[in-house]
Amino acid sequence: MKIIEGLKYSKDHEWVKVEGNLATIGITDYAQHSLGDIVFVELPEIGDAIGKEETFGVVESVKAASDIYLPISGTVVKINEALVDEPELLNTDAFENWMIGVEMDDPTELDALMDATAYETICHE
Repeated sequence: MKIIEGLKYSKDHEWVKVEGNLATIGITDYAQHSLGDIVFVELPEIGDAIGKEETFGVVESVKAASDIYLPISGTVVKINEALVDEPELLNTDAFENWMIGVEMDDPTELDALMDATAYETICHE
């Protein structure tokens, strides 16, 4: 299982990479392994304002469908269109194939997320 230092992680298995006020978000390697072969991804529209822990998308696999939650509140400023056409990219590398980018409403919300060490601990529980 791949976990990258320097990212933030949610209890719902999303990762967050922060650059200034932009947060790039995707699902973790643990999440994509749990789902299995991913066959469909639904993402929000650019300009959508989404609250912390609200659903921003859906990932479907041959085993299950799972809502994806936004770990921090913000406005969607970019989406990874490649995932809509090739959802299986998430199985190739969940960290390389981000889902959305949001302009954060409140960067202090990042304080509630886990670092790599804490996230690894919950994955092994």
